[in-house]
Amino acid sequence: MVKQERGVRTRNHLISVAAAEFDRNGYDGTSLSRLSRSAGISIGALTFHFAAKGELASAVEDSGRAATRRVVEGVTARGGPALDTVSALVLALGRLIETDAAVRAAARLTQERVGAGPDWCGCWLPDVKELLEQAAEQGQLDPEVDPCPVTLLTAHLVGGAVTRVRRGRGEGPGAVTGELRELWRLVRRGIAAVPADPEMPK
Repeated sequence: MVKQERGVRTRNHLISVAAAEFDRNGYDGTSLSRLSRSAGISIGALTFHFAAKGELASAVEDSGRAATRRVVEGVTARGGPALDTVSALVLALGRLIETDAAVRAAARLTQERVGAGPDWCGCWLPDVKELLEQAAEQGQLDPEVDPCPVTLLTAHLVGGAVTRVRRGRGEGPGAVTGELRELWRLVRRGIAAVPADPEMPK
């Protein structure tokens, strides 16, 4: 039992270390020898848990997607107006991107690794699209706004947040999420339906 628990801890440690390395250096820029040094274990111990770099990359992708889905499901479960839910989801994703290297690594690996699993955007962007379509149906969007381009814009905004965090563009914890909040505020102002009477919002 103790040996089993130690094995689980070692496996989780390797995934955590690999997430940071893949996030920073990409798949091709990360070697098993580099990973073993960063994790502080031998190559033999590493390959006992993950026979090849691709297996470890897949585990990191799974971890990043799972963390993302937990956030998506937590936000969408609250209910409320669809456009408000999109806003909350964008900001929750920003916070997750800033704090979870596995999420950033998953975003990178599923783009640049041959044989990668489902694209990271695929575990949250369909929810955004569905919510924006609901917002349009419920009259929360300007009648001239098409949800599809707004969905694409959201993908670019969130993808940009991943890149900015990776490159250290933020000026401290929460900085990139703050940028995302301001950008989304501008987007929302442009897509939301205008109340018939600005003095008496509906």
